[in-house]
Amino acid sequence: MDARFLGITDLTEAPSVAVVVDVMRAFTVAAWAFAQGAEKIVLAESLDEALALKARHPDWMALKDGPPAPGFDTVNSPGLLRSIDFGGRTVVQKTTAGTVGALAVKESSLVLCASFVVAEATARLLRTRGSDSVTFVVTGEEGRADEDLACAQYIARRVTENETDAAAFLRRAADSRAAAELAEGVRQGVHPDDVALCLEVDRFPFAMVATMEDSLMVLRPHAMPSPTGENPRASADIH
Repeated sequence: MDARFLGITDLTEAPSVAVVVDVMRAFTVAAWAFAQGAEKIVLAESLDEALALKARHPDWMALKDGPPAPGFDTVNSPGLLRSIDFGGRTVVQKTTAGTVGALAVKESSLVLCASFVVAEATARLLRTRGSDSVTFVVTGEEGRADEDLACAQYIARRVTENETDAAAFLRRAADSRAAAELAEGVRQGVHPDDVALCLEVDRFPFAMVATMEDSLMVLRPHAMPSPTGENPRASADIH
């Protein structure tokens, strides 16, 4: 598999297959929302669009980066989301990097959103699709975020080498600027467990596929059973 690793601003055209990586924290949060029962996640282009969607659909739940704000139900923190029941709900998500990266490749034929918690399921879906060329979009720090690059490189390796050890990739993520900012309280809307939750490998047995639906980019879980047919995390967690 030919893998390219690009920042959002490096994208000159929509690749055929794109894996958009945001470890800390957009696509760790998205995975947790699905595990907590969310049906789908609408990736908003702006805070104003998120609030407008929420206004048109009062039963939807909206979340954003940073501190709590009027109109938003919660913030972009896996530690905070894990106690929320999203059963059957639609979530509107707007973040600084992850949602921006996904929207930048919305014309791609296949868009996956990924983090460490769905790494193996993402790699398995790429193997299943037989993708010869994959562009990994490293969303943080204009393409230089080492936690996102490490995760992207780990997933790329897992596509061809299923026994790849995650330890070195996780160390890079743990030592990243984003991890330090979360741990030190530089960022707002943070739970003390956020970094640890972002560094859990293969916690969830699904990949996350984004497609255009009625002019909106919508993210949904895509269950990927284990090769033995036994799923370590019950697929019933996905609603």
